Amino acid sequence: MSRLQIENLSVRFGTGEPVVNQVSLTLQPGRMLALVGESGSGKSVTAHSILRLLPPQAHVSADSMTFEGRNLLTQTEQQLRGLRGGRIGMIFQEPLSALNPLHTVEKQISESIAVHQGLSRSATRQRVLALLEKVRLPRPESLLGRYPHQLSGGQRQRVMIAMALANDPTVLIADEPTTALDVTVQAGILDLIKQLQQDMGLAVLLITHDLGLVSRYAEDIAVMHQGCIVEQGLTIQVMQAPAADYTRHLLAAEPGGSPPVADPNRPVHLRTKDLRVWFRQGPKTLFGRKSWFRAVDGVDSLVRRGETLGVVGESGSGKSTLAMAILRLIESRGDIELDGTRLDPLNRRAMTPWRSRMQVVFQDPWGTLNPRMTVGQIIGEGLQVHRPDLNATERAEQVATMLEEVGLPATWQHRYPHEFSGGQRQRVAIARALILRPELLILDEPTSALDRSVQHQVLELLRDLQARHGLSYIFISHDLKLVRAISHQLVVMRDGKALEQGPTEAIFRDPQHDYTRTLIDAAFSTRVHALG
Repeated sequence: MSRLQIENLSVRFGTGEPVVNQVSLTLQPGRMLALVGESGSGKSVTAHSILRLLPPQAHVSADSMTFEGRNLLTQTEQQLRGLRGGRIGMIFQEPLSALNPLHTVEKQISESIAVHQGLSRSATRQRVLALLEKVRLPRPESLLGRYPHQLSGGQRQRVMIAMALANDPTVLIADEPTTALDVTVQAGILDLIKQLQQDMGLAVLLITHDLGLVSRYAEDIAVMHQGCIVEQGLTIQVMQAPAADYTRHLLAAEPGGSPPVADPNRPVHLRTKDLRVWFRQGPKTLFGRKSWFRAVDGVDSLVRRGETLGVVGESGSGKSTLAMAILRLIESRGDIELDGTRLDPLNRRAMTPWRSRMQVVFQDPWGTLNPRMTVGQIIGEGLQVHRPDLNATERAEQVATMLEEVGLPATWQHRYPHEFSGGQRQRVAIARALILRPELLILDEPTSALDRSVQHQVLELLRDLQARHGLSYIFISHDLKLVRAISHQLVVMRDGKALEQGPTEAIFRDPQHDYTRTLIDAAFSTRVHALG
């Protein structure tokens, strides 16, 4: 008997076209159904419709939507409150936004228990501790008084899972539960959800755009595109023999293949030697001593001209700090050489001519593009500093050329960032970096917020630009599949140190360090928890 059944669900906002159109899904006890698709396909709207968490302007209709025999469409608000966080648990995509920053871990979990169970204060605390242990958080007593900002991303997500499990649900909805988490943390979170599914007989709805995760964790799959289910069935069958063109498109977008072969005869473009960055941590001690944190600890690295150096490691390993030090945007110690010239002794003015030769593309284009400037102004801004000899017409011509080079129409230079999709905004960020014709491009998690198919497009664009212009890249990411697909050389970082480095394929084929093996196993594990 199914736990949750949806027949022909449709959702529209106002008088617009349906964003969810005739969707039918069935959740079975002890099984995980993965709802996959790109951003804007209607996945989250479908999930939020189940518990009527949509805004007032949403119009929801369905032939039926039943949970354990109850018609969800006719439930009163009070009855729905009994289901939300009770019999139906939900894990939201971004725990830092979903958790109250003013409440401790204990209070946030206790509130849900108080609403549904009404236990005594002592019994509630014991229940909270038991839940934190269930989601495998070590020393749960030490976490009770902490606030969300005092937890790591993985810890926050486990607290969210504990809240979702607080009242013994029979259905668990997980909306992109591992987005932006490190590969090892992703594996830990999904292993936990899978174990809970099996131990508690949960029916799980997993919303994701990562087909690699789906193949390893979900028994069933439904593929969503433009508000419609285009294909569904057993995961192993759909993944091995997809019937829909869109499913084949998603599978083709998964990074794969062998990395490019490094050429030891190419000239060295960038070199760092014993590069160190220390940050002051906390106030001075009682005796006036400062406490320091080693963010980058003696890193030697090398980038050959026209090649890509991949830098991988978990959050806090020092990847982005290394990049900022190379760009001379933060203070550092050690040698930084570009084409044999030492950059580390140069002052701010002396560095100015070198900045046009080294550019950076950041992780979140939405946060780095000025919303009050047109795309043309954003891309052309660097020319005003480094090419003051150009007039406005000449700058506009170069902006138009660069837009076309990254695959966007030149006529779009008068649009604003909010008029572009995530992938288009990242192309704008790349155009802004390339308009100065740099020789070295540092890409700091440039695709982490994008769908797999858009990641694939950006990756192909970067390969094409590198081939045409002989660019050197430093590609920073926690996504080992992407790094393997583009990088000639690889550096594995942990706690500020370069644990392992060398040709990418050699490291993936025969990693020398246990930590590297852990990262690779988490990213490329082929285990499938269930075959249907």
